[in-house]
Amino acid sequence: MSVDGQQWRMPAETAEQEKVWMGFPPEDLYDDDPEVARQTWSAVANAVSDFEPVTMLVDPRDRDRARRYVSDAVELVEVGMDDAWLRDIGPSFVLDQAGSLGAVDWVFNGWGQQPWTRWDMDAQVGRTVADLSGATTVTSALVNEGGGFQVDGNGTVLLTETVQLDPLRNPGATRADVEAELARTIGATHAVWLPRGLHRDAGHFGTKGHVDMVAAISSPGRLLVHVQDDASHPDHAITREILAVLREARDVDGKPFEIVELPAPRTLTDDEGWVDYSYINHLVVNGGVIACGYDDPNDTDARAILAEAYPGREVVMLDARPILARGGGIHCITQQQPKAVRS
Repeated sequence: MSVDGQQWRMPAETAEQEKVWMGFPPEDLYDDDPEVARQTWSAVANAVSDFEPVTMLVDPRDRDRARRYVSDAVELVEVGMDDAWLRDIGPSFVLDQAGSLGAVDWVFNGWGQQPWTRWDMDAQVGRTVADLSGATTVTSALVNEGGGFQVDGNGTVLLTETVQLDPLRNPGATRADVEAELARTIGATHAVWLPRGLHRDAGHFGTKGHVDMVAAISSPGRLLVHVQDDASHPDHAITREILAVLREARDVDGKPFEIVELPAPRTLTDDEGWVDYSYINHLVVNGGVIACGYDDPNDTDARAILAEAYPGREVVMLDARPILARGGGIHCITQQQPKAVRS
């Protein structure tokens, strides 16, 4: 677990944060309706800035446009990007034993070389953000994305076999190989492997199964798990398979998890087919939770479940349908930087 003599640990997402990093959708990323994408990403940035600082990366061509969308509280930094999914293209922040900041620079290859994406600039964003933050860069040869794992801060990590073991990400890698690298880089000493992610996420424009759509660790030993109750939806069977695995799983201390089911929205389809709308894909910030809303009857219940899961934090629910339509949620477009002793 050491890098140049340092031992690293990724804190829980509920730990105190220094700031949140985001990216402004580049000019040519969403030709279908770039205005909606810009408005939605910016609404998330503005909501987070009510709780803590936000630094938003912006392509130099888009700086003036971005300032028209985000509040003055949001810092803009010019960085070339191919897209704006900061959870995945950015680094994962860690702390050493003294509380100093590190940033794990994973290899990014377009979610397993997906044919619709490009990543020449995105592959450099992890190192760039690490430098901008003043963190020690922890270099990794593992192809990985921040949305592909969840930690409890004590050593437990949730993963999906279809991501880290994807032959187009890490050909020939075994569970043991991945676990050893996660122990070295983020201090994860106990892995819980899920068989896959949601149905739509396995499709043409998906990530091949990110865990941050299906399960979140709200506190050590306690899981929020996405559940699709409608038997007509393909995720009905998938979420029950995931629940079965998690009910048999144990945390780093050998204890069974307390599982809180977070039902999916009642909306089942959009113009592209079965939706993967999920309340799991939320961002925890200092004093708040920025949650995905869908103008759905289940939004109210989801808000109440999240409020109970994160006591003392204000739940702010934003319409996330434009983000989900483009392949992710609020968690996917943000990356938290924990508070460090020296930042």
